[in-house]
Amino acid sequence: MFAVEDIDDVVARLLAQSPIYRVEIGARAKDVAQLVGRRSQALVCQRGQRRGIGLYALLPQWALEGGRQATRKRLGSTDDRSRIKAAIVNSPRFERGGGDSKNVVIVSCDFDPNVAAKTLADLTRARNVEPSFENSAETVIALEERGDCAAVYHAMSEDDVRRIMRSPYTMIGSDGIIPVFGQGAPHPRSYAMFARVLAVYVRETNVLTLEEAVRKMSGFPAQRLKMWDRGTLRPGMKADVVLIDPEAIADRANVDRPHQYAVGVRDVIIGRIVLRNGTVTQERPGRVLYGPGRE
Repeated sequence: MFAVEDIDDVVARLLAQSPIYRVEIGARAKDVAQLVGRRSQALVCQRGQRRGIGLYALLPQWALEGGRQATRKRLGSTDDRSRIKAAIVNSPRFERGGGDSKNVVIVSCDFDPNVAAKTLADLTRARNVEPSFENSAETVIALEERGDCAAVYHAMSEDDVRRIMRSPYTMIGSDGIIPVFGQGAPHPRSYAMFARVLAVYVRETNVLTLEEAVRKMSGFPAQRLKMWDRGTLRPGMKADVVLIDPEAIADRANVDRPHQYAVGVRDVIIGRIVLRNGTVTQERPGRVLYGPGRE
């Protein structure tokens, strides 16, 4: 990943606009803050780290060069393994783990479905050792040697989330997936993202007004993606409409129980009614939307 100041410098030289697709708020929050309010950068901000980043994200970049087989070969080298472990130790301590290996939660491992929803600290204790950063690093290496794992990393500052969210240049998106209900341990945002913003950051804490939040979720991103016929309610626009109860909408999904639908969404219209009074209909008009870049 590039540092935000590097992106800003390139954008300035090109006299262009470049949206920062996702804001990883944590150890680099001061860097992110540099872009808020500068030029016309558009930031996409979501609460919670991305779902299903490979556990390999804890490894140094040089150890990943050449693909998985090359990485495993390096792990078999005494010298390389020692260097890799030293780098992994610092990742949960200062970056992706937010200072504690319990903040790294396994989403899935292709070799063992029972690992899902366990933390790195849990898996380290299962090896009959304390979940120190050094022992946790050995757990990461052991998992990487066995196969592919995905994880959720909890390392964000709530103050940073609110500050970035307030920026007039910030759009709101989940970067989530469409999980199979009840399978695995996806990030809660796949079920809860937009409802949480409307419940917590609009109704409960007044970080945003309802109008601001709706625009950041709909009209603003549609405009930025050059989807001129979507994102606002007016004659001639596509009839994509979500009807909510502002006083009832709330998220229910959490880390322990991620497969929970939000409440307070009454109707959804995508040209035809697909959700009526909270019940899914038989209509399936949805389709993939392509922007001008596809041409």
